Amino acid sequence: MHLKNLHLVHFKNRDQADLEFVDGINCFVGNNGVGKTNLLDSIYYLAFCKSFFNPIDSQNIQYDEGFFVIEGTFDRNEKDEKIYCGFKKGDKKQFKRNKKNYDRFSDHIGFLPLVMVSPADTELVYDGSEVRRKFVDGVISQFNSSYLDNLLKYNKAVSQRNALLKKMGEEQRWDASSVEVWNMQLLQYGQPIYEARREFLDEFIPIFQQYYNLIGNESEEVSLVYKSRLHEASFEDLLQQSEPKDARAQYTTVGVHKDDLKFEIKGHPLKKFGSQGQQKSFLIALKLAQFDFMKMKKGIKPLLLLDDIFDKLDKNRVKALMSLVSEHHFGQVFVTDANKTRIQELFEDIDTALRIFEVQPNETKLITEK
Repeated sequence: MHLKNLHLVHFKNRDQADLEFVDGINCFVGNNGVGKTNLLDSIYYLAFCKSFFNPIDSQNIQYDEGFFVIEGTFDRNEKDEKIYCGFKKGDKKQFKRNKKNYDRFSDHIGFLPLVMVSPADTELVYDGSEVRRKFVDGVISQFNSSYLDNLLKYNKAVSQRNALLKKMGEEQRWDASSVEVWNMQLLQYGQPIYEARREFLDEFIPIFQQYYNLIGNESEEVSLVYKSRLHEASFEDLLQQSEPKDARAQYTTVGVHKDDLKFEIKGHPLKKFGSQGQQKSFLIALKLAQFDFMKMKKGIKPLLLLDDIFDKLDKNRVKALMSLVSEHHFGQVFVTDANKTRIQELFEDIDTALRIFEVQPNETKLITEK
């Protein structure tokens, strides 16, 4: 699968853009702040119906304009797929495949598998467990549609149960039968979520460790550890045992919405004991493993978007990474970098189709092709 062309109108800082790409490596170079990352984000929009960085559609419209449009033509299994995303202030977002509107945006998720590597990924290391759960959920949802449905229904049930707990707390009463109704909902949707996460990580972790060894240092032992209370007891027992605590807290204190994925290096938290280079290598390995896993499950090579990834990586790690992504194993790749000379030198001796675009405030022009 690859993106053949991209058309933008009033998206973020881009007034308009019409670009054609190769089924190989496509690079955007230019000064910081000119909009290189915005071009990657527009591609992400076409795969996930939303921005990687800002989920509020109205804030992705170019300043002083009333709408944005993103259109792209993808070659998927040797068939053209035309994807359209349009948003106008005051209206609902439109998302179309071959001129036909989607009834639910969730029906599109996974149709165009894509992996984004960004400096924003550091939140996976430094932020709370919710961010890491979203990563796991995002990967599984791209190949398992029932998982996404279960997740949406589970989150709704948690919200409803929390509202009930708060109301009962305010009224200083306990309604066991009403709580049980929502417990059954949590069990129905939460148990399959837990099982899917456990199964996914059993397959995913060895792939991740393999990639870290390729771009990092084999002596740096790294691990991903799935933390869940459901390892200890059945979900039903945990819910019953937590009822007194839930009543005091007035929210649901146990469940798959409390799971976490711990990042470790040499048995210690990556956040505290990993250098900046090790953390970046860890995150890149995580995303390359995501690529491999998606490719295996979907039978299609995902698009790989690499946004400003060279900072804080030494030359050896950069060279190893570029050698990896230049292999035909990875398919179409998009790269951004502020250093034009570095990009040209990195890909000078690599035998793959290449286009380098220079991004300027008012235009994006092709400067290198091979």
